[in-house]
Amino acid sequence: MLLAEYKTELQSFLQKPYQKDCKVIVLPDFFLDRLINLDWDTAEFSAFVANVAKRKGGSIDGIPQTDLTGGNAVNVASALVRLGAEVAPIVCTSEFGLQQIRYHFKNTPIDTSHIKTSGKASITTALEFKNGTGKTNVMLRDLGALSDFGPANLDETDYALIEDADYVCLFNWAGTLKFGTELAKTIFERAKMKGKSKTYFDTADPTPNAVGIAGLMDKILKTGKVDILSLNENEAITYASLLDGGLKVKRASLGFAELAMDAARILAKRLPSRIDLHTTEFSATLKGKHEVVVPAFKVKVLRATGAGDAWCAGNIMGDHNGLSDECRLTLANAVAACYLLDPDGLHPTKEKLSAFLRNYV
Repeated sequence: MLLAEYKTELQSFLQKPYQKDCKVIVLPDFFLDRLINLDWDTAEFSAFVANVAKRKGGSIDGIPQTDLTGGNAVNVASALVRLGAEVAPIVCTSEFGLQQIRYHFKNTPIDTSHIKTSGKASITTALEFKNGTGKTNVMLRDLGALSDFGPANLDETDYALIEDADYVCLFNWAGTLKFGTELAKTIFERAKMKGKSKTYFDTADPTPNAVGIAGLMDKILKTGKVDILSLNENEAITYASLLDGGLKVKRASLGFAELAMDAARILAKRLPSRIDLHTTEFSATLKGKHEVVVPAFKVKVLRATGAGDAWCAGNIMGDHNGLSDECRLTLANAVAACYLLDPDGLHPTKEKLSAFLRNYV
């Protein structure tokens, strides 16, 4: 099947009303984000900074910067709401952060009543560098209250929401430094025992909490608690390397995306979850020996931050509406591509996705 055929199926889906509502719970992170768009690679930037430091400080002017609402959970929520889902974030922030969320979502039906306001807001400064013909980012994070967030922060109204959801989605495991694995265990078990929901896990980069990765693997990933495990290249390689030492030998001979696909195959054979992999070149879904791969859309990338979150939103909506694997991955790829193309960093609506597919060659 060619990409054009996926696009035809997807166009038909986008032009019809949804057959059923999609209720999604997202946890646990919200960040106050500042994106700094640099027209240099890392070496060039380092030289500029070193020159300023040598003259005892000063300014580098003309640097485009944008303040945004961020965090994996809230970014996915933003993309899902634009696609027509009903979303309730259970996230932690400060009172100021809550006001930012309410302002950002003021014209949407998102439920903000389960947001926790205790402690310091989480803050990220993302430096976006030139990397060949694309962009790469380095995120400087202050985790704030997120590092202490865990099951103790949830109450019975939160659990009732979890039990009634179609999808319970947990993100940024590494950011919940102290109780991330316990949080995953608690909410996924509750969803499975008393709810009807699918469980969706996107850990984000696990390396900041490297000491906890083995425990996460044993207590969560190897169990049946996760229906869908969403990964990028680095995450897939990190987890698969724990299960198959031979993957490390292949690093020298395989490209990054190809190595990630090998990693995803290892995970699909060794873990009970469906493995959904998104890379800059393609996305793939794997379950046991079954696998489907769909190429990514080639677009001009205006930013390096948030594409994976947009992809997750499209993936969830495609899954909920029973799209074929090929069409679901094409939808997720299209949501990410439209987000990367948008000069204001807005997530696409169904109408915008339809227009994108009509115009894409």
